[in-house]
Amino acid sequence: MVSFGGWDMPLEYAGIVAEHMAVRTAAGLFDVSHMGQIEIAGRDALAAVQRISCNDASRLAVGQAQYSGLLTPEGTFIDDLLVYRFAPAHFLLVVNASHIPKDYAWIADQIKPAGDAVAVDASSRYALLAVQGPAALATLQSLTGVDLAGIKYYWFAHGEIAGVRVTISRTGYTGEDGFEIFIPPQSADRVWQAILSAGQAAVIPCGLGARDTLRLEAAMRLHGNDIDETTSVLEADLGWKVGWKKDDFNGAAALREQKAHGVSRKLVGFEMVERGIARPGYTVHVGDPAVPGCRVTSGTQTPYLKKAIGMAYLPAECAPPGTEFTVDIRGRRTRAQVVAMPFYKRAR
Repeated sequence: MVSFGGWDMPLEYAGIVAEHMAVRTAAGLFDVSHMGQIEIAGRDALAAVQRISCNDASRLAVGQAQYSGLLTPEGTFIDDLLVYRFAPAHFLLVVNASHIPKDYAWIADQIKPAGDAVAVDASSRYALLAVQGPAALATLQSLTGVDLAGIKYYWFAHGEIAGVRVTISRTGYTGEDGFEIFIPPQSADRVWQAILSAGQAAVIPCGLGARDTLRLEAAMRLHGNDIDETTSVLEADLGWKVGWKKDDFNGAAALREQKAHGVSRKLVGFEMVERGIARPGYTVHVGDPAVPGCRVTSGTQTPYLKKAIGMAYLPAECAPPGTEFTVDIRGRRTRAQVVAMPFYKRAR
């Protein structure tokens, strides 16, 4: 157990490697109830969400979700989040645990000019479980009448699991197919136990350690490591989640300027060419000196790919795959090579 975002969280149950491999080959069950939920509702709720998030929420149908960001005027990340459209004028935002009070205060202030819209910190209303892996659908389907196969990726449905009224979202943070389940907190243990029982040996509990190695293989960014208030959306190579055709949103002017003129650094994926594991915070070198503003943001030896991989900020001209650079690993310059992301992509 470790302290994380104000919660006591399981780092591992059976071990990070065993849990990682279970998700890649069968299924894993994660308790991610530490994530925050902020609801925005009112006649002008869409305008409010459009103002605070960089993606285009007008493209969401009821029952659909999208990945987005809460941005500073400089186009950097206050937080990243998922936006769910519950109704034409009702949205649910899922934010990172350690940022809930800050995000809520910022959102409540920023939506005031939008008109008839109110934000509510609804985090205490939800527990959140994630079932991820090839066996997730079959395991969960045995507990619900909802047609899970009919839920498209980044869509959700309402129904019951093990007799408990829930919202089932086909989303996740592992690179595998799976579902995230919003549950009344008083019923979370019941649903957790039901999923483990239904999965039998195919589903095992998983902790934060495997969640991190899985998301890294899938090249999913981690706020506080790969993205933060010093990194812009385009520097993080996430321009695809910007609603460029929107009239205006926080950070729009800065991002449009960067899009027109380019950025000086970019987040890249890499593999170690020489033996060594690049950890977050390690300095990177192109030629002799360390590159100012560039560093390893995520790195590990992955259980499934069995490679030492990571993400790092490099000068933009060094971003193409095949570029070599070195990482300072405990005083030793160790060779690495830029590779395309994601590192792992599941078979469809």
